[in-house]
Amino acid sequence: MIYLKTPDEINQMRSSATLVSRTLGEVAKWIEPGVTTLKLDTIAREFIRDNGGKPACLGYEGFPGTLCIEVNDVIVHGFPSNYVLREGDIIGIDTVVEKDGFMGDSCYTFPVGEVDAAVINLCRTTKESLYVGIEACRPGKRIGDIANAIQTYCEHRGYSIVREMCGHGIGRDMHESPEVPNYGRRGIGPVIRNGMCICIEPMINMGSRNIIIDRDGWTCRTRDHKPSAHYEHTLAIVGDEVEILTTFDYVEEVLQDRFI
Repeated sequence: MIYLKTPDEINQMRSSATLVSRTLGEVAKWIEPGVTTLKLDTIAREFIRDNGGKPACLGYEGFPGTLCIEVNDVIVHGFPSNYVLREGDIIGIDTVVEKDGFMGDSCYTFPVGEVDAAVINLCRTTKESLYVGIEACRPGKRIGDIANAIQTYCEHRGYSIVREMCGHGIGRDMHESPEVPNYGRRGIGPVIRNGMCICIEPMINMGSRNIIIDRDGWTCRTRDHKPSAHYEHTLAIVGDEVEILTTFDYVEEVLQDRFI
């Protein structure tokens, strides 16, 4: 069932969306060669709690971290660890914040130092495809229109679409209906309606779309171990408009001319 939000509920979601955006901006300050992903997780957890939020990923179905850590070939759901970031890595930081009873969800893939131009291009295309998907998200259209827009944009540029993982509805729960795939046909799926709140999150691979899941049962990575990129925004349909509740402004303020 798709839960449509009232204007008051969407207003409450703005608070959690702002905090998750600020959290990514705070983490961005610490991303550099020599830093462990566990340190980034600690920084995020403390920042969220210090600002009146709850780290929603922590303990979710047994997940051990505040952040989902996505280094290089990890697509999604990687654990924070003692892995030390290295020059040339990319790292996706995906997290969810609960505040005022509602969730905000966002992800950004960061360069670590100087990154190969081909990998930067993957990241840039993935980020652009997020906004292509948002542009296709309009009241009266269907979820398949979003999916097809992302797929077409990325595949025409030589990249592959992860099919086992997708975006989702969001509200009082981290994952609500509908699912929002990154591939599919136009004109299918649920109708986009006033009050719908969703997360669009393209997960795009440089090589094959095929995935593997590590023995931890969570970490999803590319089967060919080529890089994957991931960006995400939380959106609300407000009347005839689409409002992006999260923002990358805090990240880009930190990265300045280094942001993708």
